[in-house]
Amino acid sequence: MRMIRTLATAASALALALGLLAPAHAIAPAPNAVAPDFTLRGADGRNVRLDELRGQVVLVNFWATWCGPCREEMPRLETLYEKYRKSGFVLLGVNVDDDPRAAMAVAQKLNVSFPVLLDTEKKVSKLYDLNTMPSTVVIDRDGKMRFLHRGYRAGTEADYEQQIRGLLKE
Repeated sequence: MRMIRTLATAASALALALGLLAPAHAIAPAPNAVAPDFTLRGADGRNVRLDELRGQVVLVNFWATWCGPCREEMPRLETLYEKYRKSGFVLLGVNVDDDPRAAMAVAQKLNVSFPVLLDTEKKVSKLYDLNTMPSTVVIDRDGKMRFLHRGYRAGTEADYEQQIRGLLKE
């Protein structure tokens, strides 16, 4: 019995370390819940705080350099960013790689101009209880999470655009 408990504890710890279980303080994104605030350093060296973006529609995209669908999605996100950024839309790419240089290199290669934030310690992705890459949260002007997308398939950007346009009109 003792060995079974030890194995169960070890399995839980491993799952938590691998991001398969959420830590106790994680907040599972729920529609209309206020988005948990965070501050992360951008690839440009400046800090960005989510709460300071209230009044704008914000799309937060969690991505990694090793994620093929993430790299496929980024140029499409860039198109949305360019199209709507002058209308009160902000796009934040939150990279979860351990090496920020790898993130910056991929963002540069893909000609990304939206802010790339570095979550090397995975604190923000854990705060949002995200374990799928990419994951995207769309936040309204009041700071409420309105949409959550886990994963990416070609065409998902049409959903993003529809959601962004709707929230910009509110």
